[in-house]
Amino acid sequence: MDLEKELCKLLREIGDGRMMSTAYDTAWVARLSELDEPIGKRALEWLRAHQLEDGSWGASQPYYHHDRAISTLAAINALAQQGEQQDRTRLARAKEALKKALSGLDTDPAGETIGFEMIVPTLLNEARSLGTINHQETRVIEHLTPKRSAKLAALPDGMINRFVTLGFSAEMAGSDGMQILDTQNLQEADGSVSYSPSATAYFALYVHRCDPNALEYLENIAVDGSVPNVAPFDVFEPAWVLWNLKHIPLDDEMMALCQPHLDFLEHNWTPGRGMGFAAHYLPKDGDCTSITYDVLTHFGRSVDLDAVLHYESPYYFRCFDLESTPSISTNTHVLSALREAGLEKGHPAVQKALRFLREARTGHPFWFDKWHASPYYTTGLAINACLGYADDVAREAVQWTISTQNEDGSWGYYDMPTAEETAYCLQALTVWNQSKNNVPPDVLINGALWLREHIDPPYPPLWIGKCLYSPVLVVRSTILSALTLVRQTMT
Repeated sequence: MDLEKELCKLLREIGDGRMMSTAYDTAWVARLSELDEPIGKRALEWLRAHQLEDGSWGASQPYYHHDRAISTLAAINALAQQGEQQDRTRLARAKEALKKALSGLDTDPAGETIGFEMIVPTLLNEARSLGTINHQETRVIEHLTPKRSAKLAALPDGMINRFVTLGFSAEMAGSDGMQILDTQNLQEADGSVSYSPSATAYFALYVHRCDPNALEYLENIAVDGSVPNVAPFDVFEPAWVLWNLKHIPLDDEMMALCQPHLDFLEHNWTPGRGMGFAAHYLPKDGDCTSITYDVLTHFGRSVDLDAVLHYESPYYFRCFDLESTPSISTNTHVLSALREAGLEKGHPAVQKALRFLREARTGHPFWFDKWHASPYYTTGLAINACLGYADDVAREAVQWTISTQNEDGSWGYYDMPTAEETAYCLQALTVWNQSKNNVPPDVLINGALWLREHIDPPYPPLWIGKCLYSPVLVVRSTILSALTLVRQTMT
């Protein structure tokens, strides 16, 4: 494989964002068959075709209980409301699968999917009113209700709109809770509700029934009736791709292909606040801001560091203003951005991020994060971020990464190895090796050999949104970056 050619191809494909479809969001679109909308009927057919062997919906691999629970609940409710006689057996299988998913929520190592505590109580109450589940399944609400109440109490003016992150999960209001919605300030210019297909489908069914702009948005992003978890994500995709490419040598053609994406990111930067996952998404965040700052500064563009420092809190750097738990990967991206800005190890902001990363390990030489199901993502980022700042922390993570490599050269935390996780490990180990030169060559060679054989999609969804998802070009850029780094190290 010609890696340079593949990288050029990838850079030409970057756009609004490419993501695999999700059962959770598609289940909300399936409800639109109530309006006799063709997209709703296509979504129902997609759900029928994508029920998993055990009766659940969600990612087939890995089995992540929160993903299976919320996806299966959404599908059960859609089929119970809009399904046909043929769906009775399907629903019976789904109910049994739901019990297993709900019973294992405490075992998911990276915790809840995003908005789980807000959305699932609504879905469970709805399912109980439809008669599809019993009281035993709804007992989980008792655990989630205090979290939901606390988050609602923290809302400015107590209302959900496009100015706050909960707008992305507006469907949590259900059919009888619309008093918490600022209904005149939910939609974006493209017709979506915070660029969320599920929230937009909810809006078109319950808030502004048959809203033409919402329906047009859904038609534009749908593939065979199915939709992704978010669209567009036109900042997230180029920022993460370019971050992966900053670690490798780029020839003149690749540098030229990077420029339009750098122009786009620089043009949409908000001084003092930075970026959100999409150019016109109003809630900005510390993760997208720090990685975009890192990329733009690395490639010679000039944006303000104050935007990164805006997310500083007393003990760590925030991702979102109203977040209930901190993000470890956000703090690794902040640390990398601070290095790119030229800040020394002793700078208070650097020390704050390092202290947080040390304390967040909880006795293990690796990290989990709320945005990704695999520890190899966050640990790889931490190795890169700590290098030169806290080599002792990075060294322990490097040793753990090497020790967990499979015999065939791959890595994978769950029941199967993945190209994505293998790429994160190779990327981190080669960057470490460039400085320390103490990674056994066979670790890198065997990893690269396996990765070359498993380079193409589909990639199992490991990223955490309202359900698990996979940003295809971001994952592919990680793979190509890792293979290029190994080749560079071995020659």
